[in-house]
Amino acid sequence: MPWHRPHLLDIESLSAAEILTVLDTARAFKAVGERAIKKVPALRGRTVVNLFIEPSTRTRTSFELSEQRLSADIINFTAEASSLKKGESLKDTARNLEALNIDFIIIRHSAAGAAHFLSRVLNAHVINAGDGAHEHPTQALLDAFTIRERKGNIAGLKVTILGDILFSRVARSNIWALTKLGAQVTLCGPATLVPRTFEAMGCRVTYNVDEAIRDADIIHLLRIQHERQRKTVFPSIGEYTQLFGLNQARLAKTKPDALIMHPGPVNRGVEIDSDIADSKRSLILEQVTNGIAVRMAVLFLVNGGKGPQEVAAG
Repeated sequence: MPWHRPHLLDIESLSAAEILTVLDTARAFKAVGERAIKKVPALRGRTVVNLFIEPSTRTRTSFELSEQRLSADIINFTAEASSLKKGESLKDTARNLEALNIDFIIIRHSAAGAAHFLSRVLNAHVINAGDGAHEHPTQALLDAFTIRERKGNIAGLKVTILGDILFSRVARSNIWALTKLGAQVTLCGPATLVPRTFEAMGCRVTYNVDEAIRDADIIHLLRIQHERQRKTVFPSIGEYTQLFGLNQARLAKTKPDALIMHPGPVNRGVEIDSDIADSKRSLILEQVTNGIAVRMAVLFLVNGGKGPQEVAAG
């Protein structure tokens, strides 16, 4: 189905068909990225502001490269070097930027709902690059793209998300995307970080790691989100690693074709052993590569692109 949304704010409100439109369009853009000349003119003359009010390396670099490959004009904006540091409101900052006739705002913010808020007060297209512990839609889309590319189909797959679910926007977006596409999602981690309330989203919750990963096709690891936790929710990093870290002994009990994912940054030796992160079963670097194609697809569709057939034609 064609895409009709002027923004990408979350995965929760998307249909399975809309998610698949993004993934199919991303496949076409991935082919563009493998050409000698990687640029296409889809956003020529359009101005994109990367408004990152929270630290980011991977997501911001990925969006910047995606925008460059679509031939957009780019303005980078960080909280540290902005009037937000002087007490200006997000609304005033965004409206001042829009007065410059910008076309897109890519926003990362520590407050859940920041992207939704901007979409209501601005005329520019808004893309959510992560809002607090709420959602991170492009991460879930690139994860789904990576799984689909390696496994052929998502429906019927068993995906285990292991780690800090409570404070993770990546987990929430992935749960929405994977369940909508027909995967069986299991969540695992310390009870303080994996409340059973997540079962209302259509997942299974368990606190037994070996049982959670035994039949999994995909094991998706998450780091501990210390910056979002207001109090310590487990005794120590050492204990977390011992009880929930993915090591060789645990990996040996999984299916031989189970694949490992992580949105980064990876805390080696905590949630995953270094040699597993670098192994042939790890998709971590593929996720980074695929992020560019997926973000190009999102920018293209939000700008009015109809789908993969337009990319192929261009």
